[in-house]
Amino acid sequence: MVRYKRGDRDAFAELVRRYQRPLFNFSLRYVGAVDLAADLTQETFLRVVKRSADFKHESRFSTWLFAITRNLCIDELRRRKLRPVQNSELQEERIAPAEANATRSASPLDAERNTASSELRTCILRAIDCLPEEQKEVFLLRQLGGIPFVEIARIVDAPENTVKSRMRYALERMQQELSDFEEYARALR
Repeated sequence: MVRYKRGDRDAFAELVRRYQRPLFNFSLRYVGAVDLAADLTQETFLRVVKRSADFKHESRFSTWLFAITRNLCIDELRRRKLRPVQNSELQEERIAPAEANATRSASPLDAERNTASSELRTCILRAIDCLPEEQKEVFLLRQLGGIPFVEIARIVDAPENTVKSRMRYALERMQQELSDFEEYARALR
């Protein structure tokens, strides 16, 4: 970001390359529509261009970036008067091609693993859906954004210990939801 603020256009391309996918995935989980998530990701980078002078290095760049994305997602949901989308409602075409390629040349054991993997993915998405919004938001920022707890606290305007508690509760809930796969995971070792 420092290089970009000095006029290095290649630095901006590097920022886009580095953060586009995590921001898109975060937006997708938040709003649930591929096209809308792509638009919000693009709008995030437009805001970076317009507001680059606002970044003061008081927190990590990624924190500032995810805060912009989060606020855009919230604003868009309010504007459209939508509720946050459940992961199970997401458009499935983004998962299907990879699974199709994996199962075409698969042995029976590989096919079984692919089926179990698909079931696990569905259960993970369902488990994320079951999280209360405050826990879900912290979980997504931490897992998809790799944002440290202290920075998530700034983004969601909550004390760091509260953020850590939300994450702990989210993980406990997810562990309960995914307990059926524990035996399968042990068999894979």
